[in-house]
Amino acid sequence: MKRFGIIFGLLALVVALPIVLRRETSTASPRDADDRLVIITPHNESIRNEYGEAFAQWWKLRRGRSVYVDWRTPGGTAEIRKVLDSGFAAAEARKVEGIGIDVFFGGGDYEFKTQDKPKQGPGRLAKLEVFDRHPEWFGEKGVPQFFSGEQYFNDEHTWVAACLSQFGICYNEDGLKRLGLEAPKTWEDLGDARYGGYLALADPSKSGSVARAFELLIQQQMQEAMAVPGADPDIAAADGWQKGWQLIQRLCANARYFTDSASKIPQDVGQGDAVAGMCVDFYGRSFSDELKHADGSSRLQWISPNGGSSLSGDPVAVMRGAQNPEAAQAFVEFVMSESGQVLWNAKPGSRAGPKEKALRRMPVRRDVYTTENRANFTDAESDPYAETGTFVYHPELTGKAFKTIRNLVKIVGIDSHEEMKQAWKEMRHAGFPPDAMKVFFNVSMLDYKKIGQGDPLLDSKNPLESARRASELGSIFRYQYKSAEQIARKAQRKRITP
Repeated sequence: MKRFGIIFGLLALVVALPIVLRRETSTASPRDADDRLVIITPHNESIRNEYGEAFAQWWKLRRGRSVYVDWRTPGGTAEIRKVLDSGFAAAEARKVEGIGIDVFFGGGDYEFKTQDKPKQGPGRLAKLEVFDRHPEWFGEKGVPQFFSGEQYFNDEHTWVAACLSQFGICYNEDGLKRLGLEAPKTWEDLGDARYGGYLALADPSKSGSVARAFELLIQQQMQEAMAVPGADPDIAAADGWQKGWQLIQRLCANARYFTDSASKIPQDVGQGDAVAGMCVDFYGRSFSDELKHADGSSRLQWISPNGGSSLSGDPVAVMRGAQNPEAAQAFVEFVMSESGQVLWNAKPGSRAGPKEKALRRMPVRRDVYTTENRANFTDAESDPYAETGTFVYHPELTGKAFKTIRNLVKIVGIDSHEEMKQAWKEMRHAGFPPDAMKVFFNVSMLDYKKIGQGDPLLDSKNPLESARRASELGSIFRYQYKSAEQIARKAQRKRITP
């Protein structure tokens, strides 16, 4: 009997433990909630949990009603786009307006601009009421419409940046010492051949923010070439475009892998599986926190590359035909309120702060950077509006080629990665012979005058046409990499032959 009692006690503990350990939540269950809000997002679990519960409290306090926040997370922005495209296509066929999603939250402004003005059919985003309710939250003292060349809300007021982010470099200090490398300061530093096999990159075709990082890398090269005194703007732009692609080739050749999950990069760098990588600020800072020692130091660091990264907005919008438009508009209002803005960077447990984990994102409203609020910020020393360096994003240079760039990175460096790595390895062993380098870095088929405003074939809505163009370019680069490998091997044999 005593044995059965012990077994029964253990079973009871197993059943009770989840209840005992369960965190108190303000978000009602699906059955008990007065309201339901469906949000599609690429945001991580910490952001979803904190904003879901904080909004539920805010909604209960103001409306006296409970709400169940139904998060939909199909993946990155590429996957979200597919969900929205198929949903609206089906809705159009059924002649209904909505697709069962109330709010689109996070993912970079490119996707929001695309949804706001799709190539076919009406815009998919509803006008935001927060602009009329709280005009004092917008403008130079609040949310500026433009900053460092980036746009934080549109003229139609159908989307608005909820927070700020920068793409940069995370690195492992111990790993750098092992390779004899200084801490990287620029995108160019990651092209050093000593990073070969130790660089972590993400697939830009899966993530809009990653694609923007590659676009900024290219545009920095263009701006630097155009800034040379006496340079012809058109010739310099084309030259900088070419140098940008050659730098991307270097980075891709150094890559250990290309992940679909951008959050994997700082995790692997912190663990030493890679030495450095490209990642967004909040991922880098969050993982740096997790690896902090008792003295406050961390082997994982994150930096914004000198003159190579703008301050991008991460928007929120209400979907056209939302099932619960009142709650959807209220969610945007909460996110843009002072408490919703402070939540992005406040310390856990502080006033208006997260319950469990610091989110390490920066608010977009300038007026919340008060002495009182910043005293509770995890990044109290950071002032994003004063930290953009000399870089200003110029959409006229590369903006129309955004989709082309994300597709080309995949063609140039991902689809042909094995051939590229082998060539890079042999070229390094041979001392980078000029003949092999010339073949490897030939990007003449990516002429700026022809595709600098977008490649119509590669960006085609016709999948067969797009695939045909990708296959054509891919075969060219694979042939070049194999040729460069052969040239390097011949040069190496000459070096060792007496």
